Amino acid sequence: MAESNNAALAPYYYRDNYLRLCDTVEAQYGDILSAAESALLQTFRGLDFNAQCLYIRLISRTGPWFRESKLAYAELGAIPPILDTLLANEMVEEAYELSAQELGRLYTRSELLHAFCPAGQAQPRGKAALLDAIEELQLDADETLAALTTIDDQRIIAPRGVELTEHLQLLFFGNRRQSLTDFVLQDLGLTRYYPYPLDRAHRLFCSREALQEYVACANLSDAHYTLLDAGEYEQLPELAAELATMTIQYASSEKRWHRLCNNVARDLERIDEHELALQLYDRSQRHPARERRARILETTGDWASARGVCEEILQKPWCEAEREAAERILPRVNRKLTGARQSRQRDKFTEITLTIARGSESVEGLAAAHLQQQWQAVHYVENALMNTLFGLAFWEQIFEAVPGVFHNPFQSAPADMYDRAFRITREHSLAARMQQLREEDLETTLVQAYERYQHYECRWTHWRYIPLELVAACARIIPAEHLLAIWERMLFDPQENRRGFPDLIALGAGAGEYCLIEVKGPGDALQDSQKRWLRYFQAHDIPAQVAWVQWHE
Repeated sequence: MAESNNAALAPYYYRDNYLRLCDTVEAQYGDILSAAESALLQTFRGLDFNAQCLYIRLISRTGPWFRESKLAYAELGAIPPILDTLLANEMVEEAYELSAQELGRLYTRSELLHAFCPAGQAQPRGKAALLDAIEELQLDADETLAALTTIDDQRIIAPRGVELTEHLQLLFFGNRRQSLTDFVLQDLGLTRYYPYPLDRAHRLFCSREALQEYVACANLSDAHYTLLDAGEYEQLPELAAELATMTIQYASSEKRWHRLCNNVARDLERIDEHELALQLYDRSQRHPARERRARILETTGDWASARGVCEEILQKPWCEAEREAAERILPRVNRKLTGARQSRQRDKFTEITLTIARGSESVEGLAAAHLQQQWQAVHYVENALMNTLFGLAFWEQIFEAVPGVFHNPFQSAPADMYDRAFRITREHSLAARMQQLREEDLETTLVQAYERYQHYECRWTHWRYIPLELVAACARIIPAEHLLAIWERMLFDPQENRRGFPDLIALGAGAGEYCLIEVKGPGDALQDSQKRWLRYFQAHDIPAQVAWVQWHE
């Protein structure tokens, strides 16, 4: 992982970043920007340097309104003439009307008392009460603005084009989570990203209609959270009905839409709207839709339908969690249908007991030191080792030029890395890579990949914690069929199967002389993800143990 060089930001870093945002989006999406958006961008580019800087400062802050007297940026100097330029070019607008709540965000209580409560009058206690009193005055816009001049006579302005910037960021990042802040994180460090293609052939949104559909889904998601925050659960059925009638036409919206269906359906379950919830789950193609369907059908006593859903899941599971849920639900449903009980097989893992003196290190570190007596080397690696080996083995497939998965230059993995789409979209290339790995010398392959890619960010590789020497040793000692089996399971469900690996790897001198060891301190227990890996290791003859630690008194 790249470390920060603690470099100070350049004085006009925000302008450079905004121009990069504009340049990238215009290159990829210039054909789907509206005429008004393109005109606004052209106007922005025609501004002088300082006007561009102040505009970016304004749209990067929480507004919409700002007091001229509160704007101060040392690198820009005097603000009024810059504002004059922005106003002349219609990049900002002056306030013509302000609500009481907007006044509350702009002014302090003492300032508002001075403007709206003449001396000698009773003064409301608290700012909220003061804003209510101002609202009760029923002043028109001119009277309100005139009162504010008693505080200061400088302008109140708001930037235009905030929605354009939101669209630019959405088009650039491919989501609404990230913003210009992510550029700053890059500016402060030495992070390098793999040079995957960014062009119109691989972009997320194929058309303006695709962008609008995505935004419509995002707006429904916002409406959902607004209802939850307000506690207005009785309005969820109306939102669900609107959602259920939507027809998603573009792949760029599918992930968000399926997730929204699941979220709304889960809240419908909580208010016993099972039929509506089933309708939404039935349209979703994202976990846990099928699992929740099975659970609702079980709860409502529709045993036959619940069994059908479980059998559908087990025939072609979407992920590990879904398969495990179906394996738990199906015996209960069958018992209701047939009366037959199905015995549950208990896990029997290879176990050892370690008696260790307490120390300042973690229990895993103490166990590793204790086991050094039996092995040539014992490393505390948790998930980092196997994830790194996976990333090295499938680097080119992870960063394959698939349309819609790389949206900006700051990605350490494709957008579909943890979705079913990752393996489905790359089915042929992943199969070809697995065959290639079966035929290659894995030590050479993984070492060369480490040397080639170690300067790039990847969500799978842990450069700081997994040195090249350990990669080489593991590839030399762990049989190729064991690594290939582990990678097969990771490819099935990268989201779930990137965790749960044993804490330690113990290495011997020769090929096949190794063991994966999960360490558990007094009172600790195995997690479900760890149990799943241990069962898989047993099924594929991969040496693994659970080391139960007890303290030496």
